[in-house]
Amino acid sequence: MNSRKLFFCILLLVVAACTLLLSQQPTRSALMPIGKPVQIKAPLGLPPVPIPPDNPPTAETIALGRRLYYDPILSLDYTVSCATCHSPEHGFADPNPVSEGVGKKTGTRHSPSVLNSAYSAVQFWDGRSPSLENQAEGPVQNPVEMANTLTVVEQRLNGDPGYRQAFAKAWGARPITYEMVEKSIASFERTVISANSPFDRWKYGRDEKAVSDAVKRGFIVFTAKDKGNCAECHTIGAKDALFTDNEFHNIGVSVDMGQFIDVGLYAVTHKDADKGKFRTPCIRNVALFPPYMSDGSMKDLKQVIDFYIGAGNSNANLDKEIHVLDFLSGQERSDLLEFLKSLTGEIPPNVGPPVLTETQARR
Repeated sequence: MNSRKLFFCILLLVVAACTLLLSQQPTRSALMPIGKPVQIKAPLGLPPVPIPPDNPPTAETIALGRRLYYDPILSLDYTVSCATCHSPEHGFADPNPVSEGVGKKTGTRHSPSVLNSAYSAVQFWDGRSPSLENQAEGPVQNPVEMANTLTVVEQRLNGDPGYRQAFAKAWGARPITYEMVEKSIASFERTVISANSPFDRWKYGRDEKAVSDAVKRGFIVFTAKDKGNCAECHTIGAKDALFTDNEFHNIGVSVDMGQFIDVGLYAVTHKDADKGKFRTPCIRNVALFPPYMSDGSMKDLKQVIDFYIGAGNSNANLDKEIHVLDFLSGQERSDLLEFLKSLTGEIPPNVGPPVLTETQARR
């Protein structure tokens, strides 16, 4: 065989191998809700809600997602729901440093607030989930959270006449899959947004009476580079404010004597420079959901401010923007606290537990 024929034989083998590999890759379905898409109106201070093209929200998917969010049917022993760790009574977060799952097992991280999670580029403290849809798979399968499987959830929902009816209205008459579950929950969570706070009415509504002078002074402490410089990561725009850069930073949390108790982003990237980095949380409504930080180690906002003033816990990866702020006066620290309190916005209606029918309540 001459070299020309050998080359074409090898090329054909490579093409065939690539075709075989591609045919074996899992594909995500083009599943779409059947209802009419609805617009989620963003309140004053927030930009339009990002909506993925393969999951436009409808009235039916939002209502279904709300029901699923509060239903412990997702957990192995019917004791834990999404709301167990992300409760509306506590700013859609958990009042405990770490949450209890099935069998009262506990994890190692504090449950972050679901409020405004629609604007997060990635989910979880370490960013391991790329979307709200994907995030809804993790807790169900986590052995210290819901300790269940996606297959069991599908079987339970398919065996429930009420859910079969609700899913048919949202997704059409077909067997219930977990893709429908996660897309419905994500659509509901995209409605759990909050702004129009006193800060927003002052900053973006131009109402000078919306906040006190202390808040206005605290805003300067928060934004000025020669003061707190908090807005370096908790960003504020000219027309709206997410109060997060959607990036990862090491601020010295979960560090003891320079050693990492929790490696954070490193668990996802396996890059040494990412050890101790965690996602910047949105701090809207921050006064509603103590304790704070990824490990839930700080009981109130005063402790958080003091932590930053002391430049966190020293370690090799400490962010370059973290440095001692002991030059801030007592008045400036008090004003900064008042500013943080002014970020408490309006909670939208229809995001609490749904009213169940008698049949649903008996299940």
